[in-house]
Amino acid sequence: MRILALVPGGIGDQILFFPTLEDLKAKYPKATIDVMVEPRAKPAYRVCPCIHEVLIFNYQDRNGLADYLNVLGMIRDREYDIALNLGQKWTIDLLLWLNSIPLRIGYRSQTSWLVSNPVPLKTKQYASHVAHDLLTSLGVQSSCPPLKIAVPTEDIDWARAEQQRLNLKNNYMLLYNGSSRIPQESKAIYPVEQWRTIIDSFKQKQPNLSVVLLQDSNNLEQTILMQENYPMLKVTRPGDVGKLGAIIAGANSILCTDSDPLQLAVAVGTYTFALFGPTDSTKLLPLGSKRYIGIQSATDKVADIPPEIIMVKMWGS
Repeated sequence: MRILALVPGGIGDQILFFPTLEDLKAKYPKATIDVMVEPRAKPAYRVCPCIHEVLIFNYQDRNGLADYLNVLGMIRDREYDIALNLGQKWTIDLLLWLNSIPLRIGYRSQTSWLVSNPVPLKTKQYASHVAHDLLTSLGVQSSCPPLKIAVPTEDIDWARAEQQRLNLKNNYMLLYNGSSRIPQESKAIYPVEQWRTIIDSFKQKQPNLSVVLLQDSNNLEQTILMQENYPMLKVTRPGDVGKLGAIIAGANSILCTDSDPLQLAVAVGTYTFALFGPTDSTKLLPLGSKRYIGIQSATDKVADIPPEIIMVKMWGS
């Protein structure tokens, strides 16, 4: 049996889909499971061992006929038995229908006649649960598992070496200030000048705590500005998702904006404080857990969260 999951979005969106893949593999342990994702999301599958092949399609582009014919061919060549479409573009449903895939699972919409097993779209819940609802059409009634990833051994070894390089003898806290969304959302970035009060509170509350900036391709400019303004901060630059997950797993806690590192932090169980502006914390963090604290702006801008509110959430006073 061959199964295809079509998953738009970035790395964080893929990680939120991992529990659905986990239960799909449990339902069909001998099945070959492939995913079709955007180019920027492919690196996520370094930490997801249950996937056989990662196919590429840019859901965000203005795709022409040649692009859709290419996808049609990729799907047809692999002769899938089941397809799960997490997107809501009727063009993708049409491609799956044209390929005569027996079980075509998607969310109920005006073009549901293209889907053999439509499922109600319940957006007022945790995003991971929204994806997991698709499995009800396959008879899976279990609750959605928590996020988790499988970090390669070599990435764990890299993280240990990086901790030694940065001289992180005691506990360390990570900071990530950036946006992983396309287009990058300036409203989701916390202003550099507002970090001073927060960083000073770290030195006061936990003077032996090392504070480390996470840098990736999505926050290069922000990291440079943070370094210039706060030279006491250390910087780590993980080269891929596995190394990023490993360095987050070793941290005492992380303070970040809504981003890929946020979902990795949840997946590895690191204490997380996350700043939200244009996105909704209740849809992007597990409900009822004291390990993952969402700090929601009163507006759609993260910049409007006072540093004092962040400190109260972190230190309790």
